[in-house]
Amino acid sequence: YQRRVRGLETGVYDGKPADYFFLLIFNWLALIILGFIIPLKIIGMPLVISVLYVWCQINRETVVQFWFGTQFKAMYLPWALAAFNVLLGGNGLMELIGIFVGHMFYFLKYKYPIDYGGASFLNTPEILYKYFPNRSGGVSGFGQAPASRRQQPRDEGRHNWGAGHQLGQ
Repeated sequence: YQRRVRGLETGVYDGKPADYFFLLIFNWLALIILGFIIPLKIIGMPLVISVLYVWCQINRETVVQFWFGTQFKAMYLPWALAAFNVLLGGNGLMELIGIFVGHMFYFLKYKYPIDYGGASFLNTPEILYKYFPNRSGGVSGFGQAPASRRQQPRDEGRHNWGAGHQLGQ
């Protein structure tokens, strides 16, 4: 799970922390609302599956490996996880709830506006950009000089008189 979810954070949402946070908040709120209808004691697994579902839909054609070396397209991974849970004696309900919530986000954010020409219902609120601004430019690291951290002098309404001359010179 972790590699796929991290792939979403460093892929489509790379440099867009507000959009990624909005994805998490939307899925969390949807699970909380579903928790009133279906008694959910823990929403951790459905939340992870919902984010995984979004990654799998964005990377549909990517070939992923599952247990025992089986390989298939990423779009089938959440369903394979649900089936595998049922084979191990679980009921698969948490996985199905996560798939449902992930599909709600994916459909409203990507599928409906792009493929069907509908209105975009899920836009990241502007206040999130205030707290999580988009990163511009590349990542600083090996082989690239980091950006300057020195603060620029602030102009507080005073006139810049220059360096001046010392007396006696």
